[in-house]
Amino acid sequence: MELNSTPAVAIRPVASIITVNTNEKHRMLLYMPSVWASRGSFEILISDNGSTDGSVEYIEANFPQTRIIKNGANLGFAAANNRAAEQAQSEILVFLNPDTTVEPDWLEELLKPFSDPAVGLTTSKLILMPDPAHLNTCGNDVHVSGITLCRGMGKPRENYAHDEDVAAVSGAAFAIRREIFEAVGGFNEAFFIYMEETAMSLEGQLRGWRCVYVCKSIVYHDYALRFGPRKILFQERNRYMMLLQIYRLPTLMILLPAFLLAEIITWGFVILRDRRNWQNKLLAYAGVLENWRSIRAKRLLNQAQRKVRDRELLAITTSRLDFGQVTRGPVALAAALIFTPLFGLFRLVALALVRW
Repeated sequence: MELNSTPAVAIRPVASIITVNTNEKHRMLLYMPSVWASRGSFEILISDNGSTDGSVEYIEANFPQTRIIKNGANLGFAAANNRAAEQAQSEILVFLNPDTTVEPDWLEELLKPFSDPAVGLTTSKLILMPDPAHLNTCGNDVHVSGITLCRGMGKPRENYAHDEDVAAVSGAAFAIRREIFEAVGGFNEAFFIYMEETAMSLEGQLRGWRCVYVCKSIVYHDYALRFGPRKILFQERNRYMMLLQIYRLPTLMILLPAFLLAEIITWGFVILRDRRNWQNKLLAYAGVLENWRSIRAKRLLNQAQRKVRDRELLAITTSRLDFGQVTRGPVALAAALIFTPLFGLFRLVALALVRW
């Protein structure tokens, strides 16, 4: 296999591919040869969160051209990516999950839209690795309540056959201009994990940049919906923080009915699917208070740099929640019939009232 072995010091790479590793040797066995076989000019940086499974030694022995940032401890997804971004040499930062493999031309395709100076972020077509006939996601949908879902999950891979603007990138495989990454302050380290890419997508669009799904950038993702003991805590806390950091106060007040309805849904989900960890919802509320200074600082930054109105951000959201991604049968059908029209109404009212 011919690898991209040009020393980074000799030729400035077009893109810097950044991946966080936390004891992922079993994934690196597939990931490393796949990504190094990509076409184009690039460097690969592995930000290692104190791995003890031999993954760092494996990379050093078999792919010595890889740059490894040894964090010494688990800094979380956000901070680990930021540490690597600080050392990256290119103006395009590409963030790629370790549980992926790629088509050889995925990177070249992912970078093509940047020829348009208005494009700030791009995201790949993610195929389900265990079921390659079907999609994982083609960019992400952002609900009016801030809940983020895979776009096209489970549909035939032939779907979404054209490039188009999307509400958010998928954190599993996306690229961003360094100037945007630095303008927003990098990944929000207060998040630790989850929702970082949604926040960054909205913050980029708040500053006037386009977010584009690239249909020919093919990445295979070993994805399955999983719930660790603290996932709801991080997802819910970070959703609240994201909304508080992006929207103006009058917008938040107008959206309050949608937020309250989302609370009914998320509490119902916790009771049905994650009852053992129900206290995580309460911890998410507490987490907002604990991070209030961080929220306020990020909010001031976003408002100072905004170039578009809240109305434009609301316009890219959806009123539909794909309940089929988390549950099946009559429950999903009933939830869709009850809640989708209500969210649709709240969104229409917000669009009618929000002129700023």
